[in-house]
Amino acid sequence: MISNPLARSALLMLTIVVITIACWEIHLRSIGVSAASYDDGGPLWADKRAMVYEPSDKATVFIGSSRIKYDLDIPTWENITGDHAIQLACVGSNPIPVLLNLADDADFKGKLVIDVTEFLFFSPLDGGSAPDRYIDYYKKRTPSQRASFQINHLFESQLAFLDKDNFSLNAYLDKLPLKNREGVHGGPDFPWQFETVSFDRQSAMNPEFVADTNLQNKVKGIWRFFRSMDKEPPVSGAKLDSIFIMVKTAVNKIKARGGQVIFSRTPSSGEFWQIEQMGFPREKYWDRLLKETACNGIFFADYPAINHFICPETSHLKPQDAIAFTKEFIRILEEEKGWKFQKTLMAAN
Repeated sequence: MISNPLARSALLMLTIVVITIACWEIHLRSIGVSAASYDDGGPLWADKRAMVYEPSDKATVFIGSSRIKYDLDIPTWENITGDHAIQLACVGSNPIPVLLNLADDADFKGKLVIDVTEFLFFSPLDGGSAPDRYIDYYKKRTPSQRASFQINHLFESQLAFLDKDNFSLNAYLDKLPLKNREGVHGGPDFPWQFETVSFDRQSAMNPEFVADTNLQNKVKGIWRFFRSMDKEPPVSGAKLDSIFIMVKTAVNKIKARGGQVIFSRTPSSGEFWQIEQMGFPREKYWDRLLKETACNGIFFADYPAINHFICPETSHLKPQDAIAFTKEFIRILEEEKGWKFQKTLMAAN
């Protein structure tokens, strides 16, 4: 028996908290939420950024926006090539800040795949994007932050309610159906089934999203909302020239150190693909990008084995198609672009 009133109160509060958390966790599991999804923020990105110094014959770095995070199936990649896939792409962001960061790092001399989503890649840099924040976190992270990350990793792998982007109090407050004021709009309310994030930062739709056209239509509606809010025409003229100069300079730095660089254009379909073709003519953007940088590229529309995928919400591949895409992507890299991977070379011998 605890006689101290303060101790009894503290024990009661602890009991209430534990019961509440347990009930919340049980509820999330009952609706199909997995504990295998991680917060895709600065700490997780920084953990992967620190891996880019692995030998170039044993690792490949991927940068881009969300498509390469969904469309690259990392277990398939690593099983076939034997290469460690280091995923540094950032959802909804221009990857050029990450490219510049790698280019300015004299110790990075590896293989780099740069995925291009035109309306993000060919956009002005604002200095406050997710890549900028993640790079800053990586440069300034402290020993205590590194230790905290390892502890969080242990718990995140076991508890679904720790997904702060979807199931924290702030996440639910952000999803309250408040009426927009004139000129002020809330953030997009993506269904949680749209993305789970593995510890290697691979994103994937869960089975419910793949099977539910209502969820898919909700995300399609978000894409339409974004397009309706973007009143600026695609960048052109001197602004476009400056992007090409910036990218060319960065790529040349990496190649001068012995690194390999290739550009990729992963699939989109339906309405999204039609709008991208109209807004970003290939000869003006993609073709010029390869010419300016003197790099090879893999454009999905050029290859029958990967140009037929139907993206559930028009912009990202479902997990099953990501596996097929990754297998063909590897084949193209090896047979048509001259890339060599240790595991396939050993198998051939």
